[in-house]
Amino acid sequence: MINRFIQYIVGLLFLSFGVSLTIVADVGAGAWDALNVGLSKSIGLTIGNWVMIVGILMMIVNALLVKRIEWLALAPVFIIGFLIDLWMLNVLSKLAFESTVGKYLLFIGGIFTIAVGVVIYLRAKFPANPIDNLMLSLQERFGISLMVGKTIGEVSALVLAFLLDGAIGVGTIIITFLMGPAIQLVTPIINAFFNKGVEEKVTPI
Repeated sequence: MINRFIQYIVGLLFLSFGVSLTIVADVGAGAWDALNVGLSKSIGLTIGNWVMIVGILMMIVNALLVKRIEWLALAPVFIIGFLIDLWMLNVLSKLAFESTVGKYLLFIGGIFTIAVGVVIYLRAKFPANPIDNLMLSLQERFGISLMVGKTIGEVSALVLAFLLDGAIGVGTIIITFLMGPAIQLVTPIINAFFNKGVEEKVTPI
């Protein structure tokens, strides 16, 4: 249980840090984050606050898809929202790249950091972030792959972000179609890493 909890927190740290990197890169945030940035700019509150609010709304959508409410999903909603504000307002507040190459390198790094975080914290089998839970709910309801489920969620959020004048840019399109494959790519690597650690612990000396 302790190891699972550590994996869960580490995964959320990676996830929130990756999200913050993609926002700071300033080439267009991911669809959901573009929506949260747009809501923050137009209405007020912090980006982390909107992560929490939108997450609660997504819990309702997930409940309609799988006919059950994941109340424990409130935990990652508030943890991720808090961590994003922590990264954005304290750690990355002065980070900025002037060159286009630097911005896109930061952005791509953020995408794969998010992917690593998603895979690690889902391994812990603790409550999923409602946005990632949407990916799982779509897989359960329609029998599609995680990659397809993630892409459907990202495209849906992209449409909403566009309608609400969110922080959309070239990066938004990239992350919309790259996030699913990135998760698919890092999943076997992360699983192999953790499985190797388990094997080393049980192998007699």
